[in-house]
Amino acid sequence: MTGDLETAGVEAGECRFFTTYTGVKLPFRLVEAIPEAQLTHRNTFIRAFFGADGLLTGFDKMVYGEVELAHRYEYHGNGALRRAEVTMDEETVVLAFDEAGAPLGPG
Repeated sequence: MTGDLETAGVEAGECRFFTTYTGVKLPFRLVEAIPEAQLTHRNTFIRAFFGADGLLTGFDKMVYGEVELAHRYEYHGNGALRRAEVTMDEETVVLAFDEAGAPLGPG
């Protein structure tokens, strides 16, 4: 994944950087924020995108300058996750969630 695909589906908002993520429930929780200036000293990091409302709209796991994993999120009006698009090894899986955030299956 390179070029425009790296940020496709991410609405304009704030971009921040993290060392990793945690959890198995979507959306993943990002941990250990790092300043952009420190990225030149790292081989792997998370490039995360946040909407104006502060919700995580997506992230890219960067490994040696390439996107290894990409998540894109959409939310219901109540803030619960509505849709998750997960891309790894150029394969994309789309998951749908109800207004309580419970999985509906492939979306």
